[in-house]
Amino acid sequence: MASISLAELSTGQLVRRAVRDGRFSGSTGGVAAGYVQANLTIVPAAYAQDFRAFCEANAKPCPVLAIGEPGAPLLPTLGQDVDVRTDVPRYLVFEHGIEVARVSSLMSLWSDDLVAFALGCSFTFDHILVSAGVPVRHVSRRSNVAMWRTTIPTTPVGPFHGPLVVSMRPMKQQDLERAVRITEVLPTVHGAPIHWGNAVTLGIADLSKPDYGDPMQLEPDELPVFWACGVTAQVAVQHARIPFAITHSPGCMLVTDRSIGELGQ
Repeated sequence: MASISLAELSTGQLVRRAVRDGRFSGSTGGVAAGYVQANLTIVPAAYAQDFRAFCEANAKPCPVLAIGEPGAPLLPTLGQDVDVRTDVPRYLVFEHGIEVARVSSLMSLWSDDLVAFALGCSFTFDHILVSAGVPVRHVSRRSNVAMWRTTIPTTPVGPFHGPLVVSMRPMKQQDLERAVRITEVLPTVHGAPIHWGNAVTLGIADLSKPDYGDPMQLEPDELPVFWACGVTAQVAVQHARIPFAITHSPGCMLVTDRSIGELGQ
């Protein structure tokens, strides 16, 4: 795939167009500054009520932005042409909790029985941190954020259960208060960090080996700062072992037309 510039990915619509055209298939971290990004989980209609209840019971990692009608691939509250079948750079397909495929389109997999859930993503506020003078390394490097499964359990609902997943941003102590203040007013994209400092508290034994995303080395004067992560929903789907489900690949988000100012927080 040819290299693509940030200018070509400056809005939600431009990102989605590049994804559909096959010009962009990577992490959406750092693209479309000012636009809301979303995790995506798609389940059969028979499981949608329980999954919605799971998200509501675990709103920190799984804040619901939009829910599609059964069989409807469009999410009009997130953008006029937002289509969950084509607008995510990479999807994961699960059968009975086992990943069976990684695909760039759902056109051949879509059915009238599927319900799409868009959940808020912390990539949304990265540009605000940067603008406030708080460096965000995965943005400056154009890499994926580092993510881990923790030992903190979620609240189970129906078949859906599993551990909390977190993302990590290295940060200097003097930037921490500013980062908390900026993000705590944005609960629909995970809000304030849940922890900083000793990762062992979360059950993370090795910060050099994330479960998802790219490794992010800490400098001597930095703390690891952890936010709740929407990959929690993917793990819950895997633990539920339902017959069929689709999620975004970690770091490859649905970029919407909504601005962060429209979140209403």
